[in-house]
Amino acid sequence: MFSRPTMQLSVRVCRAMPATTRTPSKSRLLSLSAARFAEIEKKRLSDEVPRAAPAPKNVANDKRSKVSERLQKRASKKAAMTLTPKAVEHIRALQHSASGPKLIRVGVRNKGCAGMSYHLEYIAPGQEGRFDERVQQDGVEVLIDSRALFSIIGSEMDWQEDKLSAKFVFNNPNVKDACGCGESFMT
Repeated sequence: MFSRPTMQLSVRVCRAMPATTRTPSKSRLLSLSAARFAEIEKKRLSDEVPRAAPAPKNVANDKRSKVSERLQKRASKKAAMTLTPKAVEHIRALQHSASGPKLIRVGVRNKGCAGMSYHLEYIAPGQEGRFDERVQQDGVEVLIDSRALFSIIGSEMDWQEDKLSAKFVFNNPNVKDACGCGESFMT
C-alpha cells in the first residue's frame, strides 16, 4: 500500500491549488486514511476506459484532396484571355482546316513602332511550352506563350472583318501606348 510520504505528496499538490479550484471529492480524499485512498484510486483507474489512439490520417487521400482543391481554384479563376463568339468561330474553322490537329499559340514579339506586336502561330499538340497558359472557351483551346502572359493577361481576342482586311484584334487593358496603325503596342 501507500506509505506516508506518498500521502504527503498528494496533500502538498492539493494544498498548492487555490481553494476555489478544489473539488469536494479532493477535500474528502485528504481526510481519508492512506489505505482507503489507495483503494479509491485503484477503483477509479480501473473504471477509466482506455481511449483508442486516433486513426492515422491517410496521407495519400490528404494529398489528393489538396490537389483537387488547387485544381478547383485554378478552374474557378478568371481566364487569362477571353474570346468573343466571332473569334471562337474563326479559331474553330482554322483548327478544322489545318492538316491534322493544331493549337494556336498567342505570343508577343519585340517589333513595330511602339515596341511589341502580337504573334500567332500553329503548334502541334504536345509541342506547347511547359508554362504556357491554356484558355478553353466554347470548345476551342488557345495557348498563351508564358513569356507574353503579363502583356496579354485580361485581354479580349476578337475577329474583325471589313472590306479591306480580316484579322484578330486584341482589346488589351494593359496597353499604355499604341502606334498609329494599331499593329504594335507598349505596356
